[in-house]
Amino acid sequence: MKHLTSEELFTFFQNNLICESLTRKEVEVLADYLQGKTFKKGEVITDFGEVGDFLGFIIEGKVVFTAPDGVDEAEVGTQGVGSLIGEMSFFDRKPRQLRIKAKKEVKMLILTRCMYDRIKVEHPYIAVNIVENAIVSLDNLVRNMGQDITALEHYMHGVGKR
Repeated sequence: MKHLTSEELFTFFQNNLICESLTRKEVEVLADYLQGKTFKKGEVITDFGEVGDFLGFIIEGKVVFTAPDGVDEAEVGTQGVGSLIGEMSFFDRKPRQLRIKAKKEVKMLILTRCMYDRIKVEHPYIAVNIVENAIVSLDNLVRNMGQDITALEHYMHGVGKR
């Protein structure tokens, strides 16, 4: 993956509301802790039962979340450019219940646990921004799931259904 300049990364963060309170200089510092990674279409990014050892900022492409349904896998959601993935297992250190695959080629910036542990000590303000970004990401996930459940409930029991 082509490495983004710190200016391109700053612009990307601002445009996608990722750690948007970080200054250009802080984004430049953060860039030193991130590594670029590309996943081919269909490639498994994380799998069921793994404990998260990285956070991923999606720069290009889209990922799909799947869950086992007893026979196969069922698609339960997608995330695209500007999304943070892997935050639940990364922070609670519990095994993943979903598989994350590249729906099409995906380019990400990865923050490993080791680098996150370093940034917590060396640049705590940046670490706090990352945690806040993870909270917003999880909040969006829960809200979207709530809307999906409400829509399904309305469809199943709504007007005109017997």
